[in-house]
Amino acid sequence: MIALLMAGGMSLAVALVGTRFLIDWLRSHRIGQPIREEGPAGHQTKAGTPTMGGLAIVAGAGGGYTVAHLLPRPTPTQRVLSAGIRVTPEPDEYEEHTDLFGNRVVRLGVHRPHDELTVVGQCSVEVAAIPDDGGLPTWSTPWEQVAHQLRVARGDRADEVGPFTAATAATPALAELDDLVGDLFSQGAPILDVVRGVSARIHREFAFDATFSDVSTPISAVFAARRGVCQDFAHLMIACLRSAGLAARYVSGYIETEPPPGQPKLTGTDASHAWCSVWVPELGWVDADPTNDQVPPRRHVTVAWGRDYFDVTPVRGVVIGPSATQTLEVGVDVTSRPPGEP
Repeated sequence: MIALLMAGGMSLAVALVGTRFLIDWLRSHRIGQPIREEGPAGHQTKAGTPTMGGLAIVAGAGGGYTVAHLLPRPTPTQRVLSAGIRVTPEPDEYEEHTDLFGNRVVRLGVHRPHDELTVVGQCSVEVAAIPDDGGLPTWSTPWEQVAHQLRVARGDRADEVGPFTAATAATPALAELDDLVGDLFSQGAPILDVVRGVSARIHREFAFDATFSDVSTPISAVFAARRGVCQDFAHLMIACLRSAGLAARYVSGYIETEPPPGQPKLTGTDASHAWCSVWVPELGWVDADPTNDQVPPRRHVTVAWGRDYFDVTPVRGVVIGPSATQTLEVGVDVTSRPPGEP
């Protein structure tokens, strides 16, 4: 269970009232023969079960290693009040460190026979509320100037943005991307307009389909089928922006399951969620969620960010044991709590 507090914040000198969240998070995994398991945020695996993290039940396991990105990180709009992971049985190895992107990473190992492995994350996070209009300025630097600034960046700025400008295996510079969003990169177009346009285009032209893809599905297949899940759409948007010389990073986290009264439920809830973040000179990093077409996103909680999904896999590892059937079950539910409620 992860309790998240979304408290009142200050944006544009206006005090905003936030919401308290409660996240229930369950992962059960019965396994026999040695495997390597990686699961995408909000995806279906080839076995047809969503993968993420939480409670693992292992039938006759002789040992194993797990690496997890489950502890939320502080951001300019998010303050982590408390966070921790509880593991049963007591791990023989447990180590927490910060990776080169500033994410909190837990590595643990159990090296003795066990029938059940439980990993529970608990945290309290305070997140600044986002105004209905997004709180972004009406003017922003033309995208070509931003791309130029990135090309000539040196020192600390280059360290901050450099890792997020190059294509990766998950975010390749496909020729088809120009057909999808090339018209949005008109001469002199403000970068925020471009970001909003790319997000809206993906949201409009691609269908959310949790049964279509898995962790190995390339964005070329997503592009051809015009369907996928939040991870696919985040990768697709990142590839579009990087292909134009902009800096974009992959963000992993959660969104609220039950929306406030009168607002629609967001796609991608009841699981971890993924979106992207774009570097804007006058603002820093601006988040964009193409799955729900929100720039910036609302009711989102950031856990980690990297170049793509594979930098911030929620849970991955190796479990070793005798031959047996394998099942995996995952459930995540995020519910609102009134401000001030313990």
